[in-house]
Amino acid sequence: METLKKAFQEKFGTKEYRIVRSPLRICPLGAHVDHQHGYVTGMALDASIYFMYAPDPEGYIRVQSLDFPDEEYFNLNHVPDMIPGYWGNYLRGAVLSLGRQYKLRKGIQGVIRGKHPIGGLSSSAAVITAYLMALAEVNDLAPTKEELIRLSHWVETDFIGLNNGILDQSANILSKDGHLMVMDCRSEQYELVPKHPHMPPFEIIVVYSGISTALMGTDYNNRVDECKVAAWILQELDSGKVSSLKQVRLRDIEPSLYETLKDKLPGRFRRRAEHFFTENQRVLEGVRHWREGDLSKFGNLMFQSGESSIRNYECGCPELITIFEILASSDGVYGARFSGAGYRGCCIGLVDPTKKETIQERIQAIYPERHPTYKDVFKVYFSKTGDGARLLTPEEVQPV
Repeated sequence: METLKKAFQEKFGTKEYRIVRSPLRICPLGAHVDHQHGYVTGMALDASIYFMYAPDPEGYIRVQSLDFPDEEYFNLNHVPDMIPGYWGNYLRGAVLSLGRQYKLRKGIQGVIRGKHPIGGLSSSAAVITAYLMALAEVNDLAPTKEELIRLSHWVETDFIGLNNGILDQSANILSKDGHLMVMDCRSEQYELVPKHPHMPPFEIIVVYSGISTALMGTDYNNRVDECKVAAWILQELDSGKVSSLKQVRLRDIEPSLYETLKDKLPGRFRRRAEHFFTENQRVLEGVRHWREGDLSKFGNLMFQSGESSIRNYECGCPELITIFEILASSDGVYGARFSGAGYRGCCIGLVDPTKKETIQERIQAIYPERHPTYKDVFKVYFSKTGDGARLLTPEEVQPV
């Protein structure tokens, strides 16, 4: 926290500041189904984005990132356009999103930083939430958690142009330490399921591949469209009547209808649908195992999710697949899969804390040998679960 405070004071002086802690997140089960209105799970990590800020009464936005170069500087009334790949897009989008619903009179001056790798832990949702909460606080606004989710989702879909669902924002905002957040992305109903008192201890391993590429440069949006086309074809096969491609989702298809017609789906569309329907089932089964405290069965479903992501959803890259295979074959790993969209970034897993050093040593022995290009940039992290995004009190401010 001292680094953040020093940077803030060097740029803005010794004025009174506030801090938002916005956590990174993992999705143990529910991979690649939120955009099809499926069931998802999420956990916030104790690793977070921290945003130290103060109000600007003149309505200016001035923010420096300690993770990226350049300063973002504009007025509330003149928000710049989106620039592909630029970190300031999330700040611009947050201002526009909140301004669509509320009258903004005050801007913000601030400094933002994070600790973990960017790809795969939804740092984008964490950053957007931090900006939204700061802007709301300085303008005396009090959006609900559900409103924050929608406001953040608008930034990524309407402003950035990513066709994702609401998993990232929901896990970032709704999570509670020691609980599994479970959401139906169609109804947006959610539950925070406490871990069983007899569940064995676990930590979260995050293995960063060394590859960071913006989702707009991957097949992410293509996969979303392929899932929608699969739903379209199933509607056509069933009744000859189809919804608009923009509106249709695989969740619109009854699982029994899919089982009846799946052999008629061509090629990749069958694989996308197979992933969706089996992943939804894995979420429902996983929640039951979580309630019962059976971490081994819960983790086995994570491994199945990872395999389906590779085989049926066809995301991943050789480096991520190597990490997944190492984790899947390592003693002490309950379960693992790609994190985020799965095209770059990280693999995550739930591990026995007593065996994490052995697991880390095994990764460090195998991964650099197979992928020497990334031997100096790949990283292994361990995290615990944490609470969702919130403003910190002065007593809670600890060194970062």
